[in-house]
Amino acid sequence: MRLSTKGRYAVMAMTDLARRQDEPCRGVALAEIATRQEISLSYLEQLFARLRRKGLVQSARGPGGGYRLARTAAETSIAEIVLAVDEPLRATRCDEQGKGCMLKGERCLTHDLWEDLGHKIEDYLASVSLADVVSGRLRANRKAA
Repeated sequence: MRLSTKGRYAVMAMTDLARRQDEPCRGVALAEIATRQEISLSYLEQLFARLRRKGLVQSARGPGGGYRLARTAAETSIAEIVLAVDEPLRATRCDEQGKGCMLKGERCLTHDLWEDLGHKIEDYLASVSLADVVSGRLRANRKAA
């Protein structure tokens, strides 16, 4: 399974935002994130509109305006971010109405394998917070294993 740029860029941008949450009384401009993360500003605007609608970020206009996390980085999971930008976390080819991926609408022989993998990925992303990513805990956990 592969995440599209929507999910990956949303996580990159939210991680960038989380790193700057301690800056006093100032929102983060999308143009700053776009420059640091090398992501198109217009693409970020689309993603942040979705993130705002899902309650993951707050925005303010004017001097000192910009974006801030709506909750702490520790309370925001990576799965929430990916799902907020309408990124499906499915690894199967089957459609959402239960129709299989084979020509006659049957499930393929490997359907359960890919479906289980999709659930594991979703569970993993739900278990990882923005704070985990920002702090480097993921790298530390990998080295300890």
